[in-house]
Amino acid sequence: MSKLVDLVKKVEPDKKKSPFLHTLYDGFFTFLFTPNTTTKGPGVHIRDGMDLKRTMVIVVLALQLCYLFGTYNIGHQHFAAIGQHTEFMSAIHLKLAFGLIQILPIFIVAHVVGLGIEFYFASKKGHPIEEGFLVSGALIPLIMPPDIPMWILALAVAFAVIIGKEAFGGTGMNILNIALLARVFVFFAYPTTISGDEVWVSGLTKAASGAAVDYNWWHTGFFNGIFEALGWSTFDTEAVVADGFTGATPLALAAKGGWEAVTNVYSPMQMFWGAIPGSIGETSKPLIILGALMLIITGIGSWRIMVSMVLGLIFGGILLNWWGATPFMQVPWIYHFYMGSFFFAMAFMATDPVTAASTNTGKWVYGFLIGLIGLIVRVLNPAYPEGWMLAILFMNVFAPLVDHMVIQSNVGRRLKRAKAVSNA
Repeated sequence: MSKLVDLVKKVEPDKKKSPFLHTLYDGFFTFLFTPNTTTKGPGVHIRDGMDLKRTMVIVVLALQLCYLFGTYNIGHQHFAAIGQHTEFMSAIHLKLAFGLIQILPIFIVAHVVGLGIEFYFASKKGHPIEEGFLVSGALIPLIMPPDIPMWILALAVAFAVIIGKEAFGGTGMNILNIALLARVFVFFAYPTTISGDEVWVSGLTKAASGAAVDYNWWHTGFFNGIFEALGWSTFDTEAVVADGFTGATPLALAAKGGWEAVTNVYSPMQMFWGAIPGSIGETSKPLIILGALMLIITGIGSWRIMVSMVLGLIFGGILLNWWGATPFMQVPWIYHFYMGSFFFAMAFMATDPVTAASTNTGKWVYGFLIGLIGLIVRVLNPAYPEGWMLAILFMNVFAPLVDHMVIQSNVGRRLKRAKAVSNA
């Protein structure tokens, strides 16, 4: 291992002559090797080789099942729309190929833009690359619709990184979740790109019966050439959108007609396992829960925030069911876990250690309010039938206040005990 380290160090650029190249080198070097500066001896010290990069990598690994399923589901939703290979496990090669064609550009653009900005600011500041975008870059593709235009995605990532992080001092200094900031930029600047029925199913000229498919050379040239050689089914350029197709998500249906409108199109198990339209990584609840368990076991994600978010949704759901003034309010509270991105927001967004509350009591308050406020936005806001993005960003702003109040409460109790002892 020492020989490999020496070999890599031989190509290290000069920091003063080539600051940008040195920044790139440093990021590559620290990604390959763990720190060798651990403390020794008795006492309270950090003794392992875990650093911020290793922490970020664990989060990225926890997202991989969402990436795998999301890629496949992009293809499945496309073929369901055109009435071909409608069984979930049919034509696996076509669905994976279609999903890869859609998700790879999103992944590449998000990372090229985000990391490019981070590398630039790091070289200008003269310090090593900050690792925060490793997670943000992995999260952003998963919370976007599969049909998002690349130029809009690039603008959203640039806005989130520059305004949301670098303007505040870089990694660890931001007050808002960077991935959610990219999504909220798209929502407010280009709302039709992230709402409606046409954005959740890709590869169609239009989300209407009889509309033609929208294939390119990667479908008809590259992959069809391979599949024809193997004797497998291929992309059909003559296919059209099937009669009765709807690209509406369960939330959009619930907002218009309540739970009955949802179950006319999707079954509860279909929503739970994730074979529905939606943002790329948010649909499969079991796989998201597995990722959440990985974060809890490794100590990276706060179980207090996750549990309190669940409690907040249950509390809000029961209240809205009791009120029942609209069809959406009458949706049984338990099915709010089946629809939308609650679990993804709970596991990977609300638990961001930089923007979440830090005290244990504060985490309970922070998570509970996200669950409650998010459900209120989801159900009572007719223009936006989902609420976790706005609820988390809202509570990001108030997280320092929550922690301050918890700390002041603890200080007050200790002062009272101290005074009682001194007066005794």
